[in-house]
Amino acid sequence: MLFLLVLFSLSSATAAVKEYNTELLIIGGGASGTTAAIQASRMGVKTLILEETEWLGGMLTSAGVSAIDGNHQMPSGLWGEFRQKLYQHYGGPAAVETGWVSNTLFEPSIGNKVLKEMAHQTNLSIWYKTEWTSIKRKGKGWEIETLSKGKRSRIYARLIIDATETGDVMAYLKIPYRIGMDSRSSTGEIQAPEQANNIIQDMTYVVTLKDFGPGSDRTIPKPAGYNPKEFECSCDVADPSAAEHRPNIDCSQMITYGKLPNQKYMINWPKCGNDIYLNILEMNKKERTEALKSAKLHSLRFIYYLQNKLGYKNLGIADDEYPTADKLPMIPYHRESRRLDGVVTLTLNDVSDPYQQKTSLYRTGVAIGDYPIDHHHLKNTAAPQIDFVKIKVPSYNIPLGALIPKNTIGIIIAEKSISVTNIVAGASRLQPVVLTIGQAAGALAAVALKNQQEPAEVSIRNVQAALLASKAYLMPFIDVKATDQDFTIIQKIGATGLLIGTGIPYKWANQTWFYPELSISQFDLIQGFKSFYPELKELYPSGEQSNAEFVSKLFTSLLQKDISVADLHKALKGRDFKEELQKQTVLNRRTIAILADHFLHPFDRQIDFEGNLKN
Repeated sequence: MLFLLVLFSLSSATAAVKEYNTELLIIGGGASGTTAAIQASRMGVKTLILEETEWLGGMLTSAGVSAIDGNHQMPSGLWGEFRQKLYQHYGGPAAVETGWVSNTLFEPSIGNKVLKEMAHQTNLSIWYKTEWTSIKRKGKGWEIETLSKGKRSRIYARLIIDATETGDVMAYLKIPYRIGMDSRSSTGEIQAPEQANNIIQDMTYVVTLKDFGPGSDRTIPKPAGYNPKEFECSCDVADPSAAEHRPNIDCSQMITYGKLPNQKYMINWPKCGNDIYLNILEMNKKERTEALKSAKLHSLRFIYYLQNKLGYKNLGIADDEYPTADKLPMIPYHRESRRLDGVVTLTLNDVSDPYQQKTSLYRTGVAIGDYPIDHHHLKNTAAPQIDFVKIKVPSYNIPLGALIPKNTIGIIIAEKSISVTNIVAGASRLQPVVLTIGQAAGALAAVALKNQQEPAEVSIRNVQAALLASKAYLMPFIDVKATDQDFTIIQKIGATGLLIGTGIPYKWANQTWFYPELSISQFDLIQGFKSFYPELKELYPSGEQSNAEFVSKLFTSLLQKDISVADLHKALKGRDFKEELQKQTVLNRRTIAILADHFLHPFDRQIDFEGNLKN
């Protein structure tokens, strides 16, 4: 009888574990996890997201950072789709330009709603309020144990994407990663400190406030440990990137920094505000929960200061945003995560001058960003004194190899945990960059699964082609939009280096220009082509602008067959050329890109993760 009882108990326990099979498992339904899932499922991959909260969007929504930083002029792929749906909801671009920190601000709950609408895909399932408890290799894939409302499940997946906020899956699997500031000698970045350390950026527990109207008093109870002196310089709204650092005291401007639609306010203020130094990366879940109480308390102290000292009593904690008892966001805003030691690592040198490095990582680009190097270290006096504002960079792209571990198969790393240096992480952490990183991770997963390959074995060009088909940018060209009829061609040519962009550090939205309507000298044209075609024979270029005759000679030399000016004209049939091309007709960069794509198909040549041509 006892034996039967034990047998029944064991069989019942086994039956209680629900089993599920999927091709792709994405752990974390944050900014990158959501776009990765949408992209992969649209490419026909059976995909499952595990998300600990009941929302999608992570830092965009669940953390309350609902003011997009950067990429306003480059609405790449799913980032552009997300923004367009916000426009449709609120009534156009002007309706979301409510705060001065961003061109796109929205209520976190609306961001969640929009992302859930976008995630309605045939091949996509989402398990909310679900935790993973263990992960291990099983055959050619993974076995993952989960827990949701006391019920256990077992998932079998061919491929995993770590889209957690802090790289927790990567750490669990003991995949090599870095934390904190890199040493100058390890990265070659002269701006890095001489010695490495484990100091990360300040984090923030964001608060969403709501204007309850004149005469309202929504002042919260005085929080424990409140000290008004801690927040006395919070009304200084001076731009740290200005030539002269002069205080500019304007409390109303500080409040409207993150003004959202419908009279709500994102309180995510660095200067004597609610930033806090709290390194919880290596803590377990219980330790993190306890430590985050101090971050919440610090933010409540700042809210009490705004209400009690500055007089904003009508601004109370929004009661219609988050499904939490305290009406605060479900998670904190992590500005920094563990960082993968990947197949390649993107350094500041690569970002600052992509075309003059030993590697050509720009050729492998899959995500883009234009925000400056922005680090928050005001709350940690032990942090090395680096003036990050003075580090000037153009817009940039993220190489595919930064998402792939060196020696671990079956997993892709996304979110803020990709393989970049600490300095570069100050730019790659921004929301639209992470959204595009997620889309790239989804495309990489789909290509790998469809071809039964590991992520490190895929054709980089196949991944890039899938992204281009989704109107995602590979190159950060500000002046060739996705709506341009030649967008795909120019992106492909840019990703070969035949025609390079001109990068410019510019205020808070850095730039790279392709200049499609400008001509290019024979000398500069040959330099670009030689970088991709080392076999190119000398053509003795001059400083004159490249004309049809010179381009025909260039193509003839490369193809070892005669390409005449008439052949060039024929290839441009249907374009804006109303007259026959003459030998002396100067060609602009757009036309040369179109002709190079037509005759040479350079994008079809395979490259490795460093951007080198494969034999």
